[in-house]
Amino acid sequence: MVYRTHLTVLEQSAALYSSAPAFRIPRLSPTGAVDEWDSISYSQFLLDVQRFARHWASVLSSHNLPRRSIVGLWLGGTTYLDVLHVYGIARAGYIPQLFSLRLPSPDVVYELLHRAGAQALIFDPAFESIVVDCAIPAELALDARSIDVSDKPLPPIWTPSNGDDVVMIYHTSGSTSGSPKLVPCTADWVNATVDKAARVTSPRRSGRRDVTVWIGSMSHIGQTFMLMGFLQHGACTVQPSQLPFPSSELLDMVHRCGLNRLNQFASFLGAHLRAARTDGKLLAALQSLDELLYTGLALGVDEETWAREKGILIKNCFGSTEVGAMLLSVGGRGLDANQLQAIEGTDYTFVPASPSPAASPTSPTTPSPVDETKYTDANSRLLELVILPSSGDCPHPSLRAPDGLYRTGDLFLEVAPGRYVSRGRDDDWIKSANALRCDTRAVEDNVRATCADLVGACIVVGNGRPSPALFVEPKAADAESEVERLKAAVLRRTRHFHSRRYMHERIVDPALVFVVSPGTLPRTATKGNIRRRAVEEQFRAQLDQAYGAGC
Repeated sequence: MVYRTHLTVLEQSAALYSSAPAFRIPRLSPTGAVDEWDSISYSQFLLDVQRFARHWASVLSSHNLPRRSIVGLWLGGTTYLDVLHVYGIARAGYIPQLFSLRLPSPDVVYELLHRAGAQALIFDPAFESIVVDCAIPAELALDARSIDVSDKPLPPIWTPSNGDDVVMIYHTSGSTSGSPKLVPCTADWVNATVDKAARVTSPRRSGRRDVTVWIGSMSHIGQTFMLMGFLQHGACTVQPSQLPFPSSELLDMVHRCGLNRLNQFASFLGAHLRAARTDGKLLAALQSLDELLYTGLALGVDEETWAREKGILIKNCFGSTEVGAMLLSVGGRGLDANQLQAIEGTDYTFVPASPSPAASPTSPTTPSPVDETKYTDANSRLLELVILPSSGDCPHPSLRAPDGLYRTGDLFLEVAPGRYVSRGRDDDWIKSANALRCDTRAVEDNVRATCADLVGACIVVGNGRPSPALFVEPKAADAESEVERLKAAVLRRTRHFHSRRYMHERIVDPALVFVVSPGTLPRTATKGNIRRRAVEEQFRAQLDQAYGAGC
């Protein structure tokens, strides 16, 4: 069998679309505005990847690293230079292990490198001051385009020999037991993902090469997935000046780059939709797009309803780091437009959820923008999405259950044969604004363990926010008079715990610790469990103020 990878996709696309633009890169003015969008062709992209492969093969071989060694890449992931590092290391014959800037603790990075068996680390210049005492060779990520590599050989391209070969390693976007989990991506998985990505990114109008935009960091699966797809169709990917980018820059990309496919996390897309309510030019630009694909978490009910009423072509992509994209909404303008269905070529099943979320009232849910009353009759059952071993995108065996199944923990209602609406998760995770996950139970357990003498009850909220917030009821009835002292004590005692977590999981700002009177937090009538979603709703105004307008 011939296994397709991101490298084979690039080789084939560079041959098919040699002179077409693969990327548009912003050239910034001294004030940070975009002066120009420079084009990088498919042929130039391939040459740049090969240049990086020559450079890093030479550097890593000087450390006596054999090909197929694991090399950590601790990068921002949001620039063309980062893409060249990810593809260049793979083209040199190594296995990239991807870390993002949202994991700023070198200790955790070192642990994950050790756990994966990595032999070297290449890191972003932003971390130069803290990458110390690394047990393996550590090299600064340099722009090899400015280095003469003409005397360095280009290694032969590596191709998998069997489906179990590991091609790349990612990490879960949330931490478990103090650090993320390794997510090895095998040749079988990558091969299936190349096919899925092609389906998700197929052109909406024949005869047109799409222009799309970065969705997130190359250090996470979302942007890697989308790039693998769009490259297959000869599309152009615009690198924004920042993530998330303002609506003014979106307009500029539409007008000067010809952007026609917008891919964003729901929280960021929601900001554009809200701005379009009062900005006619922005509304017209959104209406002109062939597709607005969002992912990560549910878009607000009002926002999606308004967008569809205005003729904006919205589509939802449901996925995860471990599996990649799994479900796509029907799309279009019909009443069923938001209903999800499995991507063609996959092999999934939906099984009755056990236990029911009703038995776990603190579990968060993220309802889809539908009329829930249509799906709450006595015969409605919550179903869990399960990936079968026969599906090419079933995650690495280390992530599966003993029976070989991968249970996602994602819950759905079947509203028509093969059509589903999301009903959140069966665990205690929430998703941040950029769709990364946070284990709320772990944070709450740490507060209870370190602050048992101060805190009577606590709950973590923040679904769709930049980072979580903590609500606490003090143990002492008179502690409300010393709110700031209580906040400081909680933050001080939990500091070490949070120092090991992703940026989007941390609670380090006193403004995001809320002290309320004992018994204030809403609870279930039967077991007295604090209701996470009810807390979010009851204290929405205070949360909005703490996070800032629009968060």
